[in-house]
Amino acid sequence: MTARADRGPIAVVTRRLRAGAASFGAWIERSSYLRKWVVLGGAIGLIAGLGAVVFYNALVISTHFFLGTLAGYRVPTPAGEGNAAGSGYFARPWAIPLVVALGGLLSGVLVFLVAPEAEGHGTDAAIDAVHKNPRMIRARAVMVKIVASALTIGSGGSGGREGPTAQISAGFASLLARVLDLSPEDGRVAVSVGIGSGIGAIFGAPLGGAVLAADIVYRDDFEVEALIPGLIASVIAYTVFGLIETFTPLFGYVASSYQFHQPIQLVWFAVIGVVSGFVGLAYSRGFYAMVNLTRRLPGSRMLKPAVGGLLVGLMALAMPEVLGTGYGWVQKALGPSLASIPLWVVLLLPFARILATSLSIGSGGSGGIFGPGMVIGAFTGAAVWRLLEPIAPGVPHGPAAFVVVGMMACFGAIARAPLAIMLMVAEMTGSLTLLAPAMVAVGLAYLIVRHSDATIYRSQLKSRAESPSQRFGFGLPMLAAVTVVQAMTTPRVVLGEQMSAAEAASRLDHDDLPGAPVIDEQGRFVGVVDRVSISEEAQQRPDTNVGRLADPTASTVPMRANLDTALEALSGASGWATVLDAERRVGGILATSDVVKAYHGALETNLGRLSQVAGKASALEERVGEDSPLVGRALRDRLLPEGCVVVSVHRADSLLFPNGDTVLHPGDVVSALVRPEQVDNIRDVLLGGPAVGGAGTDGEAVDA
Repeated sequence: MTARADRGPIAVVTRRLRAGAASFGAWIERSSYLRKWVVLGGAIGLIAGLGAVVFYNALVISTHFFLGTLAGYRVPTPAGEGNAAGSGYFARPWAIPLVVALGGLLSGVLVFLVAPEAEGHGTDAAIDAVHKNPRMIRARAVMVKIVASALTIGSGGSGGREGPTAQISAGFASLLARVLDLSPEDGRVAVSVGIGSGIGAIFGAPLGGAVLAADIVYRDDFEVEALIPGLIASVIAYTVFGLIETFTPLFGYVASSYQFHQPIQLVWFAVIGVVSGFVGLAYSRGFYAMVNLTRRLPGSRMLKPAVGGLLVGLMALAMPEVLGTGYGWVQKALGPSLASIPLWVVLLLPFARILATSLSIGSGGSGGIFGPGMVIGAFTGAAVWRLLEPIAPGVPHGPAAFVVVGMMACFGAIARAPLAIMLMVAEMTGSLTLLAPAMVAVGLAYLIVRHSDATIYRSQLKSRAESPSQRFGFGLPMLAAVTVVQAMTTPRVVLGEQMSAAEAASRLDHDDLPGAPVIDEQGRFVGVVDRVSISEEAQQRPDTNVGRLADPTASTVPMRANLDTALEALSGASGWATVLDAERRVGGILATSDVVKAYHGALETNLGRLSQVAGKASALEERVGEDSPLVGRALRDRLLPEGCVVVSVHRADSLLFPNGDTVLHPGDVVSALVRPEQVDNIRDVLLGGPAVGGAGTDGEAVDA
């Protein structure tokens, strides 16, 4: 396409959208916490609900075509999807392995030719984006994930439908982080909320989805900031999905009548917990062993899902329960139909599902591992019930309680999200009365898994302390006291989106730069290009417009931010990031070396101020009164005496690490280090007495 064509109607619409997004992003940044997350959470929830509807119907169509039409086999469905009994036999058994292999082949070709990052189970990729770069999920990967997962699971591959729906809503949240220039913290929360609301919508479990948003990104910690936004998004996603599809719980109200009144049952629930913990470990280790084996085997990566599908199809000839999502078989296990399933099938099915999921998804196919984990847990509970029911006292007459608790314990433990999974399974089965005895099973299973430090989601960090933002914040506490403007540099090269690849490569080579930001005709940020890729493009297609090559997922830094926010963004970048103003125009370039220089300067300055405080300094914390002479005045105005070092200012729900430009407001709580003889005077000034500063005093602040 020529430069003239790029100035046509599409370019005009694109420019207007960028301008509108910049203005809306600035409005979001100025908004209160409530208004910000009602708007963002509502938008994410709407897309999560619609995305769940789209994928649900794509999977129904795919399953009907591949297994129904081509193979002549109908899979059973759970209560929330019609409660169909399914086929009692294979009409064309020879077709089953071929159909599953065909689905794997089509999925593999699509993924590895169009969007390789769509390989695997999706949820891990979204968690990875939360920790590394919330802007990194491409829209292309989301679309490929929908189609590839429908092909894999619909043709009979063992996978769950939560991975694609989580990636749809997490991908939209990532898009919001890019186009609205959300801060790294808000971007992380948005993507976490996308994960939880998408999974909550497809499973009809809004409360569990909201808690999952905060629970799933760490193994042993909780993302508290995602909980309230997650509630907003999950409720909206659940409502949208329910209005279009159904509000009926996925497995109906199978255990709603269960009453815990026999303490002896706690022993049997404990047995479920212990067994589920070890089965969960087998699931995680078996799955990733298959991933590692597949990557080491020779051959094209796009063909390996077909081989995995062929093997799953052969398994299905003996155990049809391994085909598809398996939710219909869980429905059978929850009721009297369990007795009609041979005991050897019930005992072997958890391990057969582990193998089938490893072959289907671990070989490079596309689909979730959440759903199979619950099928594995359900039949673990069913197996315990079948073995104990004839011989043990106090065992319930029906299997539902054991099956439900097995789902909670097995996957809740290995996903390292026990609370969220308990709530989700309770909502999916209408069995809130089981939560109390289930705690025993889930707790024991979690302890077994935690002891081995295993997880099914390898992108999870152990705790918030392992997050780059937290590590830099604790290790370099003065970052929050230095602004980006103080550290950034003027960009040496800024490329226009109409510039040719050849000219752009020449400019980067001339200035010996690793890359540069790209702007449109109005000066708004489009993305960044790196020197290596632009040079390769210049050799093959020198006339290509730079705007087509710009990476919109690259990290950016708001000009209004401090260095703690900037370094968090840089941790997911390649050593530098573009600084943008409120209108998304390029204001500067910030490299890690710039951060180090600015931090070193702040240390030298503030250590000099700290030396003015006597060795027996006192810590003072006081609220700024309405009549204080400090109200409306910057700290650098020298109204405080020499040797008074302001460490922090607590304002409403925010903790500020001030500098000389910080203006105090009534109600601010000021923490300071002062000389002992000055404590009473400074307290009076903060509360509303006369100023005690003067010439030669030091009104600057420091983060100690």
